[in-house]
Amino acid sequence: MARLEENLRGVRERIAAAARAAGRDPASVALLAISKTWPADDVRALAGLGQRDFGENRAQELITKAAELGELPVRWHFVGQLQRNKAAAVARLGAVVHSVDRPSLAGVLDRTGRETGRAVEVLLQVDLGAGVADAGATAPRGGAAPEDIPGLADSVAAAPGLRLRGLMAVAPRGEDPASAFGRLATVAARVRADHPEAVELSAGMSGDLEAAISAGATIVRVGTALFGNRPLVSGIEAHQSHEPQTPRT
Repeated sequence: MARLEENLRGVRERIAAAARAAGRDPASVALLAISKTWPADDVRALAGLGQRDFGENRAQELITKAAELGELPVRWHFVGQLQRNKAAAVARLGAVVHSVDRPSLAGVLDRTGRETGRAVEVLLQVDLGAGVADAGATAPRGGAAPEDIPGLADSVAAAPGLRLRGLMAVAPRGEDPASAFGRLATVAARVRADHPEAVELSAGMSGDLEAAISAGATIVRVGTALFGNRPLVSGIEAHQSHEPQTPRT
């Protein structure tokens, strides 16, 4: 508990400092704690310190933790690549889905939202490596190409079972995050021009949250700086907040 409390305080101080440096109100940036691979007890402890938003990147882990921690006043977010056959289960939990990147996935979530009578809150994931030189040298982070985002935003905004909240992205490895998040801000401004309700920008992790906040991020997704280092799994970086690319259905 002492370690988590110290880490939480440190992350909140980083967010506040970055916001002030960008001329923004620190309250305009929300902290999303990425609890993937960490036990439910750690989530419970962090929730006891006042953290309310938690993110997972695997559907089964999200479902299991949500059931185990059902008594807590927390809000769940899904930040990984989501297959259609798992999308309905995630949506029924009331989770905010940060990784909508194709019409077929949006369609499943829309149907679930209409069936439950509760619109699914979604963010559209932007592939910041699309069309960028040498971006193919690294593992894909997922997302739709920037030029495809406005059309996807139109279809999501028109779906009665969905609520378009904004955009999400991960900075490509090996690129200056400030440059990548600058491109994201441009795409976000275009989407907001057509959909003023799409105000959220989910960007920035433990290593680059300052650059993301400078570019306008309203949600930062932090795991390592809160919970500690994760063991490497299949070559995936310990700080990465998305699961590896998987075949989509």
